[in-house]
Amino acid sequence: MAEQVFSHPELWQQLLALVLASAVVMGSPGPATISVTAVGAAFGLRDSLRYASGIILGTVAVLSVVATGITAMLASVPKLTPLLAVASAAYILYLAFKIATAPPLAARTGGASRPTFLGGFLLAVANPKAYVAIAAIFAGTSSAGELDAGLKLAVLASMIVAIHVLWLLAGAAFARFLRKPLASRIINLTFAATLVLTTALAVIR
Repeated sequence: MAEQVFSHPELWQQLLALVLASAVVMGSPGPATISVTAVGAAFGLRDSLRYASGIILGTVAVLSVVATGITAMLASVPKLTPLLAVASAAYILYLAFKIATAPPLAARTGGASRPTFLGGFLLAVANPKAYVAIAAIFAGTSSAGELDAGLKLAVLASMIVAIHVLWLLAGAAFARFLRKPLASRIINLTFAATLVLTTALAVIR
C-alpha cells in the first residue's frame, strides 16, 4: 500500500481528501462521538476507556460491513433499520440518564455503575449515522480516485480511533470541574441533553 502512494504522488491528494472528508463527516457531533465525550466528562478518562473502546471497535465493525457491501444486503431487510434506530435511541436515553444522574467524581465509590465495553459496541453498530457517514465517504472516494481498498480501510480505521480518542479527551478535560456537586450536575445535565438532541437530529435526518 505504501508503494502505491510513493510511486504515484498524485495519490497524496486523494489520500488527503480522504482524511479531510472522514474528519469532517465522521468527526462531526453525533450519537457516538457525543456519548464518548459525555461519558468522559461524567466518569473520567480511566473509567471511560472500556466504553470508548467499545465505540471504536463497533465503528470499525461498521466500516467493515460497509466496505464488504453487506450494508446493501441488510438494507433489503425492511424492518431492520427501524429496529436498529429504536435500539440505539433506547440505549442512548438510558446512557443520558446515567450521565445526568452521575454523582460528582469526588463522591463516587468503587462500585458505581459505569458504561461498559458492550454498551459502547452495541451503540456503535446500531448507530444509523455511522453507516450513512462511512458509506458516503466510501462512495465519494471510490468515484473520485484509485486508492487501494486496503489503504482506504487502514486510513479510515485510523481516523475512527483518532476521532473518538480526541472526543474522549475533550470530555475528560471537563472531569476536573466535576468534583464540585453544582458544577458536576450542570455539566452532566448539559452533556446528557446534548446527547439526546444530537441523536434526535440524526434520526430526523
